[in-house]
Amino acid sequence: GLVNRTVHVWLVTHAHCRTCRQRYVLGDTAMQKMAQSHVFLSGIGGLGVEIGNKCFLLNFQCTKWDLGINFFIHEDDITSQRNRAEATLHRIAELNPYVHVAASVVPLDETTDLSFLKQYQCVILTEVSLLLQKKINDFCHAQQPPIKFISADVYGICSRLFCDFGDEFEVLDTTGEEPKEIFISNITQSNPGIVTCLENHPHRLETGQFLTFREVNGMSCLNGSTHQITVVSPYSFSIGDTSDMEPYLHGGIAVQVKTPKMFYFERLEKQIINPLCLVADFSKPEAPLQIHVAMLALNHFQENFGRGPNIGCLQDAEEMLKIAMSVSETLENKPQVNGDVVKWLSRTAQGFLAPLAAAVGGVASQEVLKAVTGKFSPLQQWLYIDMLDIVTPLEKMGCEEFLPRGDRYDALRACIGDSLCQKLHDLNVFLVGCGAIGCEMLKNFALLGVGTGQDKGLVTITDPDLIEKSNLNRQFLFRPHHIQKPKSYTAAEATLNINPYLKIDSYINKVCPATENTYSDEFYTKQDVIVTALDNVEARRYIDSRCVANLRPLIDSGTMGTKGHTEVIVPHLTESYNSHRDPPEEEIPFCTLKSFPAAIEHTIQWARDKFESSFSHKPSLFNKFWQTYPSAEEVLQRIKSGESLEGCFHVIKTLSRRPRSWTQCVELARVKFEKYFSHKALQLLHSFPLDTRLKDGSLFWQSPKRPPFPVKFEFNDPLHYGFIVSAAKLFATVYCVPFTEKVIHTATVFPSHNLDVVQTDETARKPDHIPVSSEDERNAIFQLEKSIVSNEALENDLQMKPISFEKDDDSNGHIDFITAASNLRAKMYNIEPADRFKTKRIAGKIIPAIATATAAVSGLVALELIKVVGGYPADAYKNCFLNLAIPIMVFTETLRIIIKMYIHHTIFTVFTNFTCMNKKEFSTPKSK
Repeated sequence: GLVNRTVHVWLVTHAHCRTCRQRYVLGDTAMQKMAQSHVFLSGIGGLGVEIGNKCFLLNFQCTKWDLGINFFIHEDDITSQRNRAEATLHRIAELNPYVHVAASVVPLDETTDLSFLKQYQCVILTEVSLLLQKKINDFCHAQQPPIKFISADVYGICSRLFCDFGDEFEVLDTTGEEPKEIFISNITQSNPGIVTCLENHPHRLETGQFLTFREVNGMSCLNGSTHQITVVSPYSFSIGDTSDMEPYLHGGIAVQVKTPKMFYFERLEKQIINPLCLVADFSKPEAPLQIHVAMLALNHFQENFGRGPNIGCLQDAEEMLKIAMSVSETLENKPQVNGDVVKWLSRTAQGFLAPLAAAVGGVASQEVLKAVTGKFSPLQQWLYIDMLDIVTPLEKMGCEEFLPRGDRYDALRACIGDSLCQKLHDLNVFLVGCGAIGCEMLKNFALLGVGTGQDKGLVTITDPDLIEKSNLNRQFLFRPHHIQKPKSYTAAEATLNINPYLKIDSYINKVCPATENTYSDEFYTKQDVIVTALDNVEARRYIDSRCVANLRPLIDSGTMGTKGHTEVIVPHLTESYNSHRDPPEEEIPFCTLKSFPAAIEHTIQWARDKFESSFSHKPSLFNKFWQTYPSAEEVLQRIKSGESLEGCFHVIKTLSRRPRSWTQCVELARVKFEKYFSHKALQLLHSFPLDTRLKDGSLFWQSPKRPPFPVKFEFNDPLHYGFIVSAAKLFATVYCVPFTEKVIHTATVFPSHNLDVVQTDETARKPDHIPVSSEDERNAIFQLEKSIVSNEALENDLQMKPISFEKDDDSNGHIDFITAASNLRAKMYNIEPADRFKTKRIAGKIIPAIATATAAVSGLVALELIKVVGGYPADAYKNCFLNLAIPIMVFTETLRIIIKMYIHHTIFTVFTNFTCMNKKEFSTPKSK
């Protein structure tokens, strides 16, 4: 039954700009390994296509049933009687032209010669009998090196995932997190030696981790050495015997060292008897074993009867329960059989919950990436997820509710019943954001039939962004020919290809209080559910406030690399999004940025600020000034008459120094080089010589403060030359100077000896206004008169072209400037530089993203959407927090609403609105 349903995949090198956010998650080494991998995927049903889609890897004849589970199958595939492989293959291949995808016509059954699998590094099985899974797993496990084996299945309300990567599987990086760097304040001469961090900077390390040391003054033998640590407190750890080392003086940085870890796997045959399961819901830790037994009973039922249990059939459910009781006795721990799980699995096994497949498919796809790259901790060895919360309230429905009706929703109907299907069809939902999660959500809406009702139902989406090339590797509704088109319009059109009956309105409005096109309260009251799929916290908070004010349910979600979360907010049942606060984003003190950087993040932020100041902020102020005062002659007259014009002195200075040729742009860049990387260092060392001491006698220049050293310009140094060229290009753009890409030799500008006062107060902020002296005023008059006389204050001279920072266009030179400026400043302060890729991530505030996490999150959101539409009680809703790298997936109950009572027994919650008719004050509320 599996003929023509297999796909083999060869991965080849990906285009850099398509995969940059994924590259931030996986890293270059893992990307290269993935690019050289061969993967075999069996099964192109709903789950198989989810796995293939998320890995970018990626027969029966297509039926209407497939329309509700496989988003790559369209109605014309049914009318033309195409088989699944034919209909699906080319659409999977469209996702990434750099991946070779091929379909196999070789039958995969108990008689198949499995030797053809030796060419693959990973084998993924879906919709394969348990007996065949065991046979293929034994073959894969026995190879040298082992072929990584993954099997996944979704039956109705239950899903399972199994991994076997061989007897030993080495992982070089178990978490994917950036190595921690800890600034040291003290190291004791003792056994063990205790290392103390800087005050208010907890190390966040774990016992058993390894650290290497550098820049330690005194105890210099520690520098370059590696030590395993034992955590003593949040601010200290021990490193072994330091009693014979010289005394510690000051400074030093401890850097986390990533060490390989070995993982051990057992074959499927053995794991069936004694399963090792990941517990996802700690409120029911026994659930994985209960589902394990139920799904084994389903497999035995299929083997015994040559079919699956009939939809809603109580007799089949009873038979499966008997089998489950028997299966339980064969397992080592003889787990308890949960009758409800067995019964509902039997009743819904023929059905298919597309969102559940999306969630499991996302997790499974991440395991595929681990298998071929050796990065991140693999699943050991089973993951079970059930949706019993969805079906339990449907207990009283008659069997006819779940029976097929010959349309695209039969697979869904078999799981949740026709009445709930109709509620989904009639749903009005507002989706904010059409990025990675938004695309996945629209796919789920299409498969669920959201907004397809004849008289009711509408999906409204909004996203102000345009499609970039870097979006293509995870926002699967978009293709190369969509680049620079609006996300919302394109996503709407692509969604209609999945389900042409969907009613969808698309907009390009921002959703925030400062926007003119903000949606009205009337708009929110017309929505049954609001779903957010964006990474802007302030926008989320604003949307939540609108939902609370208009008593609308909200489902929020987000991802960052392999991490993700979902949160359900239901009026009068749960707390709102604004009921809790995210930890504040750490700000870099002004004095650190200006004078005392200690890490590459500081120099990158400094370079980003210089970009904004020189190429955006100052040109904008220049234009604004000359829009207010349209002629230089008028400004000159007003200054001479004693009138104070805000900002005029800086504007006149800019005008007088305006470059008018490419050579002058290069000269201006050289001036900036001297100012940034030589003058500033000389100024600091003049104010604070290297032997400067504080009042307590300690050295001023000690960790985390680093003394700067002037950088002497070298024309042949690529970093120096790169700064000059990138800065000159940006100056030419701002001043509208035409230029060509040719080498220009520039003159050296000598440092100035005008030294300013250095700011050392970490609480200080950048001043808004700098006082202007009378000498500045005289200079301004002289410079402006000179510009007027020289005809260099004409209308064209009074305009500049501000630049908006754009990280995704590699040809504009923005990241080139920031990388060069940041690394020159890092060199000045003896800080380890960063490559262009890392600089781009930090300067562009790029949130690492990968399609596996977005798929898992969007699937979980859609499952909660079904509960919201069904009006389920509070204990049915689940928030989820996951990290697919570790991996963990934790389901928690939603935060119950806090009820407060006022005078006269008035109940008050965050969703309550009061209209005060008089001045009578309420008493202090008491929590109930």
